[in-house]
Amino acid sequence: MRIVVVNRFYKPDFSATSQLLTELAESLAADGHEITIVTSRLGYVDTTTDLPGREQMNGVDVIRVPSTRLGRAGVPGRMVDYITFYLSAIFVLFQQVRKGDVLITKTDPPMISVAGALVANIKGARLINWCQDLFPEVAGSLGMGWAKGPIGKALTWLRNRSLKSADMNAVLDENMKDHLIAQGVPEKTIRILPNWCDARITPVRREDNPLREEWGLKEKVVIGYSGNLGRAHVPPKIAELLKRTSDLSDVVWLFIGGGKGSEEVQYAAAQCPEGKIVFKGYQPLERLSESLSVADIHLISLEPECEGLIMPSKYYGVLAVDRPILFLGSPEGTIAKDIKEMGHGAILDIDQPDSWRAIVEECVENPRALQGKASPSLGHAGLGRWREALRTFE
Repeated sequence: MRIVVVNRFYKPDFSATSQLLTELAESLAADGHEITIVTSRLGYVDTTTDLPGREQMNGVDVIRVPSTRLGRAGVPGRMVDYITFYLSAIFVLFQQVRKGDVLITKTDPPMISVAGALVANIKGARLINWCQDLFPEVAGSLGMGWAKGPIGKALTWLRNRSLKSADMNAVLDENMKDHLIAQGVPEKTIRILPNWCDARITPVRREDNPLREEWGLKEKVVIGYSGNLGRAHVPPKIAELLKRTSDLSDVVWLFIGGGKGSEEVQYAAAQCPEGKIVFKGYQPLERLSESLSVADIHLISLEPECEGLIMPSKYYGVLAVDRPILFLGSPEGTIAKDIKEMGHGAILDIDQPDSWRAIVEECVENPRALQGKASPSLGHAGLGRWREALRTFE
């Protein structure tokens, strides 16, 4: 097959969508397919990065288009970044996409499926929308009023029209599938294809992990949070959780990564006993097995209003290193349901903060008792499902 994919970030960027796309693209290229990636020249964290306009990477043809880099200046700047990327990407897509090609659009930037549908329709390509999240609903669930008004309705109509025209819409869980069916997207076009983590991420035993000693955590019970901490991950609730549990004996909270919610969590940490909350930056891929395995228990959080709209990709990395989970969110959410079924963690009902401390204490006393039926292989299974789904397009 000849496959063209558009997403704002790609290798060497290490954001979640970039890592997923890189592993899928390189595995497809290894199978003999012709893969072209249309992406930007900047990085998710470091927007000053200026990557080459075009290069071959492990059999994948990468085309990086120019765009502005004003996103750190706030919402207006981010919108300008999106628009300039749209214009550059559409121009290149019309050049690259041919009749019969498979065109895959991810959801960064938002609404890129609309551009993909336009190109696929005109060029006679087959369209797959890879729905990492659903915009503008996510914006509305995070309190942006415009997303629930006329502008939001117009954007939803445009988005739905692009999904209805697709040959396949890949969603992350059953809740997301149900949401799109309610929006009128034909069920026959929707396929649940969960995310995954890099196949090189595997468990590292506590006593064999050099990072525990390097970070001064060797004798501690570590509760970790790894990856982006954005508004959808309820930083105010995490801050409250820290205040309620930071005095627990021999327990250290470890935050690896960054995101807009980090400042609020860091402020809460400043009010807690010294040394009880540790912050580390994003770790390189070659150390992710170690960094994810540092934690004895992992915290994953999600705003209940975002269920069916987002699925935290960090979940699959935690599964891959075989660590139990504390899930802070809705007891009826996808991860909560998995925990109830497989017993690989505990649920912190976001609306019951008075119950949090007792649950954390119980988990800290015996984290291995939370292992349940979850297997590390579940963290990697999504890549195989994607490759299987694409065989129907050969």
